[in-house]
Amino acid sequence: MHRYGRRLPALVGGLLVIVSTSALGAGTASADPVDDFYIPPASIADAPGTVVRTQPMSLFVSLPGTNGAYPANAERVMYTSQTEDGVPVGVTGTYIATDVPWSGAGPRPTIVVAPGTVGQGDQCAPSRAFPTSANIVAQPLSASFNQELLSSTLWGSMGANVFVTDYIGLGTPGVHTYVNRVEEAHAVLDGARAANELSGNPGAPIGIWGYSQGGGGAAAAAEMAETYAPELDIKGTWAGAPTANLLDVLGTVDGNLIGGVIGYALNGFLERSPELRAPVNERLNDRGRAILDELSTQCIGDTILSHPFLRTESLTADGKSMLDNLESIPEVGLILEEQRIGRGTPSAPVMITSGLNDDTVPYGQARQLATDWCERGASVEFRTNPLPPILPGAVLPNHFGPQLIDGYGGEASRFLMDRFADVPVTACTVD
Repeated sequence: MHRYGRRLPALVGGLLVIVSTSALGAGTASADPVDDFYIPPASIADAPGTVVRTQPMSLFVSLPGTNGAYPANAERVMYTSQTEDGVPVGVTGTYIATDVPWSGAGPRPTIVVAPGTVGQGDQCAPSRAFPTSANIVAQPLSASFNQELLSSTLWGSMGANVFVTDYIGLGTPGVHTYVNRVEEAHAVLDGARAANELSGNPGAPIGIWGYSQGGGGAAAAAEMAETYAPELDIKGTWAGAPTANLLDVLGTVDGNLIGGVIGYALNGFLERSPELRAPVNERLNDRGRAILDELSTQCIGDTILSHPFLRTESLTADGKSMLDNLESIPEVGLILEEQRIGRGTPSAPVMITSGLNDDTVPYGQARQLATDWCERGASVEFRTNPLPPILPGAVLPNHFGPQLIDGYGGEASRFLMDRFADVPVTACTVD
């Protein structure tokens, strides 16, 4: 067994303690949801991945066996990216340069993390939560916890540098374009470019890591890398529970604990296609229009507390689901089809994992993504997590359970460590 494989169970246990205790001890961050750092300059460089500014950042975390200080230097970063239409924008993120010796083969890599769902309000940006593990604002009351503390600490402890993107519009001006595959891919790949600039190593090996929304962002980045960022040395990608087919995902999540994320998606679509606002508004009732506005400023915890198990049929004028209503607008159908991941071909190996009983991001569409990529000649390892149904619709057991098992039980990190070591990989394995 690899030495990192032997270390993972103990390390993950320690990390879970770190996450829970740091969240409990998190202080209140600035009550202002927008500070000067997150406001891009009037003129943005056309070259995507250019670092605009940085700001030193403390990390509210320590590693087991250390003197209490996290052995790394962290920076809040603003860098350039592009919208789906090619418009230059400023995006923020977090860069963590570890002092821990690299435990794998080859030169020290950078892991670029595509975060899972944190919300749509600017205060939810992961880079706001890294210093204290949570960002809490008072007016209106909102809390966002650093879900990527686990992934960044895992990889930092193994000696990899880490870059966590905030995505486009999350923290910075404009509405976050939730589950927009092109813009999430751009944010991830341009984050890798920015990390290379910060490290001073333009040829650093890159691994991409993401789950749920982040799994979709990671998968989109994997299949767009060859055309959008061909200079990057991407060694491999872990895409856990990827949101590959939004028609399937939106239909599944409707009515479960985080059903409000459908509002995040709709708000993001309307941000890029404002001509659809009128036909969408016609299909919403007064409550639906009010909740859609409310969701655009919330973090995922706020949405769970204010609108748990939200059924979108309660938001529409005809009492049918939001998906039924959206499918009646031809232009929206085209947008949803355009968002489907699997029409490109990753140039580096990808591991896809999915829970057989995932009640949030359905298993079938994740497996179909693996099949689509295999048919296009990509190298894919697809793994099924067999966790049985536990409180269906509650999200935590059957959606996040597989994340802990697959992402932090050793399989996903083993896959990427093998890629950094240039271990030969078979073309496709779909279990």
